[in-house]
Amino acid sequence: MGLPVDDKALDTIFRQARTFNAWLPRPVDDDLLRRVYELARLGPTSANTSPVRVVFAKSRQAKERLKPALMPANVEKTMAAPVCAIIATDMQFYEHIPRLFPQNPQFREMFTKPGQEQFTQTHAFRNGTLQGAYMIIAARALGLDTGPMSGFDNAKVDAEFFPDGRWKSNFLMNLGYGDPAALYPRNPRLAFEEACKIA
Repeated sequence: MGLPVDDKALDTIFRQARTFNAWLPRPVDDDLLRRVYELARLGPTSANTSPVRVVFAKSRQAKERLKPALMPANVEKTMAAPVCAIIATDMQFYEHIPRLFPQNPQFREMFTKPGQEQFTQTHAFRNGTLQGAYMIIAARALGLDTGPMSGFDNAKVDAEFFPDGRWKSNFLMNLGYGDPAALYPRNPRLAFEEACKIA
């Protein structure tokens, strides 16, 4: 517990990892997708509410359903990716609180009382986004490359994949084995002094 990982792991997850836009024609096994989720679900969320939901659009038919919602610049790479994960949020996540947070099952009432709608939506989006980031880290840790993106029409995705309105799309993430020949040089990042303060 609390031991740092080695440099190889840091390279795989962060330092050498890149956002890919081109993909090798190599399939991703369903069991590997399951392992990605099962690893990512262990990351912390507030009161273990775990609101993320994922649709792995893997078949040609599923990706064709997704295609009309994509910005033009994202169509080709998404169609070529072995998998496009729709990272979504369950807006009724609180129904699972008695099972996921058994030490305080009444915590559910915090999200269901009248007037709490904005609080509940903010909680769902924040924690679902956290879990989406854990999915990126888990995928990289298990040997997959990722291409997360937000260039799409959420309303169209939701109408096509989540018509009952309970799940709401957050972002998309292409998954597979990236083609390193198509990578651009890594863009700069802000320095610690620019982005952080120690108070």
